[in-house]
Amino acid sequence: MKPRQKRLVLIAASLAVLGIATALILSAFRENLVFFFSPSDIAQHKAPAERTFRVGGMVESGSVKRDGVEVRFLVTDTAHTVPVVYKGILPDLFREGKGVVAQGKLGPDGVFRASEVLAKHDENYMPPDAQHALEQAEKARKTLKPAQ
Repeated sequence: MKPRQKRLVLIAASLAVLGIATALILSAFRENLVFFFSPSDIAQHKAPAERTFRVGGMVESGSVKRDGVEVRFLVTDTAHTVPVVYKGILPDLFREGKGVVAQGKLGPDGVFRASEVLAKHDENYMPPDAQHALEQAEKARKTLKPAQ
């Protein structure tokens, strides 16, 4: 093999290895990427089916039902509500009327099955995505209802 042919083979092999490595990295990113959706987004069918994502908002007052380690509650952004089922121990700061972000999958029955629940950590903090979703839902609600 001539030196020129060796260089071409080396360059082609390097490009193939680089392409494979890039494909593997992008695949890993895609599988681990978790998006945030508000209850309004879920009601508008913007959330992915059979993929893990996060839903956030406020825990609706009077909605928490406990059955052993299974907990059912409603997450709302004041415009729409999503039922959530979680099996496990909830964070100590989890309360009705407080901010929450749950990660999991939306079932075909419209119930969000959470694998992880995160509660806000102090009186003034709310996850930015959840705060933005609440603000958007409040604006939409005000534009739909005429002022009295």
